[in-house]
Amino acid sequence: MTVESVKPEASAVTALREPPVAGGGVPVLGHGWKLVRDPLAFMSRLRDHGDVVRLRLGPKTVYAVTTPDLTGALALSPDYIISGPLWESLEGLLGKEGVATSNGPLHRRRRRTLQPAFRLDAIPAYGPIMEEEAHALTERWSSGRTVDCTFEAFRVAVRVTARCLLRGRFIDGRAERLCAALTTVFCGMYRRMVVPLGPLYKLPFPANREFNRALADMHLLVDEIVAERRASGQKPNDLLTLLLDAKDDNGDPVGEQEIHDQVVGILTAGSETTASTIMWLLELLAAHPEHGDKVRDEVEAVTGGRAVAFEDVRKLAHTNNVVVEAMRLRPAVWILTRRAVADTELGGYRIPAGADIVYSPYAIQRDPKSFERPLEFDPDRWRPERAKDVPKHAMRPFSVGNRKCPGDHFSMAMLTLITAAMATRFRFEQAAGSDDTTRVGITLRPNRLLVRPVAR
Repeated sequence: MTVESVKPEASAVTALREPPVAGGGVPVLGHGWKLVRDPLAFMSRLRDHGDVVRLRLGPKTVYAVTTPDLTGALALSPDYIISGPLWESLEGLLGKEGVATSNGPLHRRRRRTLQPAFRLDAIPAYGPIMEEEAHALTERWSSGRTVDCTFEAFRVAVRVTARCLLRGRFIDGRAERLCAALTTVFCGMYRRMVVPLGPLYKLPFPANREFNRALADMHLLVDEIVAERRASGQKPNDLLTLLLDAKDDNGDPVGEQEIHDQVVGILTAGSETTASTIMWLLELLAAHPEHGDKVRDEVEAVTGGRAVAFEDVRKLAHTNNVVVEAMRLRPAVWILTRRAVADTELGGYRIPAGADIVYSPYAIQRDPKSFERPLEFDPDRWRPERAKDVPKHAMRPFSVGNRKCPGDHFSMAMLTLITAAMATRFRFEQAAGSDDTTRVGITLRPNRLLVRPVAR
């Protein structure tokens, strides 16, 4: 399907349908209470009501899109921009001057600044760091000793990101601070998105104070990193150097706030999603040890018994499929929003200018209309002969179009290498006290995943 601009004076406007309203709304909060109580189930059931469905979030009407083709059209159309409840809440973390939250010419210029660090030919230079951190991760673990997956996943994600892209000494203390701050900030931002009661979030309640402390520490952490680089006088070939040397459209150096916001986006959004995926990979390897065995066998066939290296990643087809299937079944990014900049048509429904649109990769990637046995962990569904039957936009973990994540190849290489290193050295089982139920925030992760690695 396509998305076409609809001019207000066109007769076609009157022929367009109004999307149906989802049931279950309550006074004042609308459907926000369902998005707080059980958001994943709520979003997954919306397709039963139509391809486009109207929701009420507090005083606002929001349009939910439920099909792969329409979410693809939404992502590719210039009639929709990055905005809406999700991005408004994220501005408190990512700021307004980074690539993630900007639109139009500013987005294009900021993306061009970052892109050289993520080109395909730039990724191999990060290989030695990825290898070192992947093997250091497993070397910290002892057979039979419980591992706190939240801390370990954040630590390796942050260290790889910082060492590859910022080339600074990023001590474990900073990684621990980032992990703690992200946990508080992302959960708080989700509440602010689905229950938009702005004035209440400014009151000195304990939860608000905790959120504000975590957010302040996040920004202080970034200021420390930038100041450390400036004081060193060094200019390594990395992303931070690109940012410090970047020029605006007038040829002047970009402002300090833009540099700050870009670094925040690099460290937080990328680390949060990567760490969440690592946690889910550990949960799935514990639940499906046969696939851990297959990864181990594939790695040994490729390496001949030596330690897995970055150069092996492209040959690890099943390992890559395990990562992709983990992202399908347990996506870190489960909800996205856009805003219409003009009156438009979507799937035969009228979308008015200024309307917010929401869709859920989690729901789309588990839809039985797109996937056979959608709730089953089946990495083999990504073998070429089966993957060709998946609808075009049913699985796009890094998005599409000009909003496609610039670090997609970087992230996939890191995740494949880490998965190979973990599964080659250990089998995994959940430990006593583990809670693998889903914690819903801006991203999804296990509540408190504890695993016991068992040496092979």
